[in-house]
Amino acid sequence: MINRWLVGALIVLTPFSTTAHASSGDQQTTTTTTTVLEAVSFPVPKQSGVGRRVVYANQEQRVWVINDDNEVIRTFLVSGMKGQPKRGNYTVFSQSASSYSPELAGVTFRYMTRFAIGRNGGNIGFHEIPLRNGKPMQTVEQLGAFLGSGCLRSSTEDALFIYRWAKPGTRVVVVP
Repeated sequence: MINRWLVGALIVLTPFSTTAHASSGDQQTTTTTTTVLEAVSFPVPKQSGVGRRVVYANQEQRVWVINDDNEVIRTFLVSGMKGQPKRGNYTVFSQSASSYSPELAGVTFRYMTRFAIGRNGGNIGFHEIPLRNGKPMQTVEQLGAFLGSGCLRSSTEDALFIYRWAKPGTRVVVVP
């Protein structure tokens, strides 16, 4: 029986590394390293729409980025707040390369992509793990846990991807 949340596949990645050794016969030795990784697939939540969109599943703390052909082009873990934002359809309405929290002194973050208004009236969006007085408020390894205060924290790479891909007008679907 296949677990509907987890389907495994095997991928072979071959990083290429070369080491040259001098010898009397002018020969070179080449070393190739093969790394085998298990790839895991996370199905898009049912009833999350069709077409180009970003889907956020609050209980899973996971985001899917889906293109016009309904293909998942990226999925990643985030850290948000349980039950925030509420289930529904939203639209990206603004972006900032760098931003700060007016409620939390000394908290800054980059690649903010806003799509909702929270229960306290503040903006909710995707952004990188915030810094408090220059220090990360959590680690990348902690993504997937409810550690946010409303927004969806992600790795710098994932926040930058969303920032570049989900321009104002892009649909964001939030499911429980």
